[in-house]
Amino acid sequence: MRFPRPLAFYYFDDDASRTRSVLERTTAGGVTLNDCIFHLPQINLPFGGVGPSGMGAYHGQEGFNNFSKRKGVMVMSRLAGWALATFLKPPYSRWSDRIVSFLIWRRK
Repeated sequence: MRFPRPLAFYYFDDDASRTRSVLERTTAGGVTLNDCIFHLPQINLPFGGVGPSGMGAYHGQEGFNNFSKRKGVMVMSRLAGWALATFLKPPYSRWSDRIVSFLIWRRK
C-alpha cells in the first residue's frame, strides 16, 4: 500500500529506537522531532516535498539532487521546548526580553 508523502512530518517521541524506525520507514519533505513550530525558520535544512507535494528540475546535477531526496530532520529537545514555552508566553518578563533579543540578534 502506498501512503501520501507530506511536505512536513512532525513526530513526538523520546524513544530513540522507535524514532529511528519511523524516520527509516517514512518519506516526507522534512521532519521535525518533538516540535512543530521551529521547523520553518531553519534556513540550513533543504525545503521541498516528495511526489505530489513538490517536484523540481530533473536534468544534470539538479535532477540528481531532486531524485536523491535529502530529508531535513530537526530535533527539539524536551527541555528546550519547555523553556521556550515557559519564558515566551504572557506575562512577559525581563527573561523573555533577553531570550527574544538573543534569538533575533544578527551580526552585521
